[in-house]
Amino acid sequence: MLEVHDLSVAINAVQILRGVTLSVPERAMIGLIGRNGAGKTTLMKTVMGLLKPASGQVQFAGHDLLAHATHARVRLGIGYMPEDRRLIPDLTVEENVLVPAWAARLPDARARLERVYGLIPEMRAFAERKGLSLSGGQQKLAALARALMAGTRLLVLDEPFEGVAPALAQRLAEVIANLKREGMSVLLSESDLQHSERLVDRVIAIDRGAIAG
Repeated sequence: MLEVHDLSVAINAVQILRGVTLSVPERAMIGLIGRNGAGKTTLMKTVMGLLKPASGQVQFAGHDLLAHATHARVRLGIGYMPEDRRLIPDLTVEENVLVPAWAARLPDARARLERVYGLIPEMRAFAERKGLSLSGGQQKLAALARALMAGTRLLVLDEPFEGVAPALAQRLAEVIANLKREGMSVLLSESDLQHSERLVDRVIAIDRGAIAG
């Protein structure tokens, strides 16, 4: 499904990723584990087209992702949940969730929204509230819902459990576990295996910008 080969990325002349190679098979959940600063976010931003690599390849379902703009990756069925949520303050929760569909001009936005509400029913109750009026954990759920608007085939989840109270972390874990049952592939990052150990099919460790072991 997703194939990353020999990927190297530098930011402001500082080498962040060094020859990273990994794969996310179809219908699999892969955990990318590493301490803060190990390169997890840089890898995910590069997969999503937010950073340009110095070298390497990123393939998704036969497509060269490096040749696709970020919004075009939405059309391929890839959804992204950034570590810091990045909700738009002036928009309601529902409007925040719809942003990827608007950006990619998806014709089936309403049907996708109903699918999201089916997967995360509590989002319907929050729909008319401003995104930043939610708690931190609720904002994470909203960010996951937004990723699901685009992510019909692959979800890229950057630190989905970070800074979330235990009860909401458990709820996030339940939703993410259900995504695999829906047939999606998932790449998620964590600093440790506290929340994802029982979710993932395989753990890939990253340290100092390289795959460990």
